[in-house]
Amino acid sequence: MPNPPVDSDVADETQVHQSSAREEFLDNPILNALRTDHHSLAMGEGLARRYPAPIGPLAGAPDQSQANYDALRRLAGPAGLIGLFLHDPPSLPAGWSLFRGGILTQMICLEPTLDAAGTLQEGVTLRRLGLADVPAMMELAKLTEPGPFRERTCELGNFYGIFASDRLLAMAGQRMRVPGFVEVSAVCTHPDARGRGYAGIVMRKVMRDIADEGRTAFLHAFDDNPAVRLYQRLGFTHRRNFHLAVIRNEE
Repeated sequence: MPNPPVDSDVADETQVHQSSAREEFLDNPILNALRTDHHSLAMGEGLARRYPAPIGPLAGAPDQSQANYDALRRLAGPAGLIGLFLHDPPSLPAGWSLFRGGILTQMICLEPTLDAAGTLQEGVTLRRLGLADVPAMMELAKLTEPGPFRERTCELGNFYGIFASDRLLAMAGQRMRVPGFVEVSAVCTHPDARGRGYAGIVMRKVMRDIADEGRTAFLHAFDDNPAVRLYQRLGFTHRRNFHLAVIRNEE
């Protein structure tokens, strides 16, 4: 069983929270989230951190050293998957395989466009999602693949969904949090409901919550994802790229 974060990290967390919000936290967002706002969720091994598997496979480490991959292996467990956002292409030691890769764009919304756009048809409703909605959320995520979504992912922040006849048609929510910033994530629309502006409606709801906290929204998407155009209309701009590496422990 991986060890919880050590006391030195508690000191790190306090120091980070006392500092002003800086975009540098977004240069290693998973690790920094797990060392600050999501410290209580972090599973720790050496300098590496990960979210519990029922929340998702995301993990972070300071770099791609052998020691950090060894720590990540213990966090992954036998045949386990870990998802990393890397500055450089993955350089995997023996005993790891690349399950999925790609180039991610990290986008930040310094000037959000929150004016209402799009309306819901009669009989279609927007509401906050809760634990009772998890099966429908997981079904929609499996169908649309917005990124890793597990049975406890919704614990990371507010999620909203659009329903018609009790059928979940679109959703979006919050994932990583670092001082001053909150990630918009799990943005997806059922194929039968695309083209109706639902993604923009749920995203604006999530973004308003973030703005009400006095924080800045950010997100991650595959570089060639057509949804990037929607994100740009909402005020998001490109900040940097990451190499996504979803890796499997083969030992």
